[in-house]
Amino acid sequence: MFQTGKGPVQLSEAQIAARIRELGAQIRSDYADQQPHLICVLNGAFIFMADLVRSIDLPLSMDFLAVSSYGNATKSSGEVELIKDLRYPISGRPVLIVEDIVDTGITLNYLLRMLEARLPASLKVAALLSKPSRRKIEVPIHYLGFEIEDAFVYGYGLDRSQLDRNLPFITSQAG
Repeated sequence: MFQTGKGPVQLSEAQIAARIRELGAQIRSDYADQQPHLICVLNGAFIFMADLVRSIDLPLSMDFLAVSSYGNATKSSGEVELIKDLRYPISGRPVLIVEDIVDTGITLNYLLRMLEARLPASLKVAALLSKPSRRKIEVPIHYLGFEIEDAFVYGYGLDRSQLDRNLPFITSQAG
């Protein structure tokens, strides 16, 4: 068993797994006659993406991109930098962005504008976490794992200065 020694567990491994199964079923239903193309926003969403795609019983494809607005800080800088672009074209395809956390909305807004310009058939968002109290730009989240309070969280793919992504739960920074 992991011992964080940092803060309380916000979402347990079991809670996360159950919610991802629900999201997978909802996505399967919504995309029943399509082959969705999922785009994982690296690095934080990679574990969520892996579990999510295993819960979607449909033919699907995937790609990865990376952006940065945090660096090693715990708060967004407000400036988004594209670090890794997509490998495959998305024009005419039903696209689902898979994001770890929607905080200010700045990064997701950037991604939505960038990807909309590539003319996908549809563009939706699946996010594991959302902090609506921090929102500076309202952005759509079509499939949401959990809404959380404003706290610095990590684990289950989210990092604390590049550490603790491998925790099977989500915890928060101690006060």
